[in-house]
Amino acid sequence: MHFDGHADVYGEARPPYPEELWNTVRDLGVLEPGGRAVDLGAGTGQATGPLLAAGMHVTAVEPGPQLAAQLRTAYPAATVMQERAETVTLPDRAYDLAVAATSIHWMDLDVVLPEVHRWLRPRGRFLVWRNVFGDPAAVSTPFREWVAQIVAERDAPPRAGNPEDLAEASHALTRTGLFSLEATHTYRWSIELDQHQVHRLFTTFSDWSPEEVERAARAAADLGGRVIENYTSWLIVTRRQDRTDE
Repeated sequence: MHFDGHADVYGEARPPYPEELWNTVRDLGVLEPGGRAVDLGAGTGQATGPLLAAGMHVTAVEPGPQLAAQLRTAYPAATVMQERAETVTLPDRAYDLAVAATSIHWMDLDVVLPEVHRWLRPRGRFLVWRNVFGDPAAVSTPFREWVAQIVAERDAPPRAGNPEDLAEASHALTRTGLFSLEATHTYRWSIELDQHQVHRLFTTFSDWSPEEVERAARAAADLGGRVIENYTSWLIVTRRQDRTDE
């Protein structure tokens, strides 16, 4: 519920997904007018909006009450369900496409994958993508060094696993055999942020304390008031596999 508590700034603070990612999705041929899509962990609708714009009928599943309310206001054409992906009730074989945009790492895949498999039509696709804040392959910037120092000073142990790792996420999505891996894609991009934007963005990160957010914003100010952030995004394309018992 961290994200729901910052619903008033979440949509504006989080940068959009790169256009190259959306071009890949369009090239897959899955954004068919009249098709049906389910957006899991829809947040403020960064995936819901483009899916609707493509002419699809969209069911947006979002557990946060404030975020769900924002979705209903911003995208009245969508069917918004204030529910968790693990517990939402959706019809069998009703969707051509399922997507999870920077949300799959919060879900119990042992529960969600069989459900998504049930919701999708035969050979339907499940697309998972996310933004990774900080590109490990890019040349380190002074601001990133500040961020690394703040993280290094934490007393709490790091989370188990690495939700930002493409290979790890790909394996988690396909290990049950319910979905086959078709392709993965990685996109590198940069964004310029001022001190205020840094503060708003880092406030939305669930593992950052208010004190750490203030330190990041002060670092941006000390570095001239504007910083360049090098990011990556990745996309995992999977396809529903038929089971012998169906």
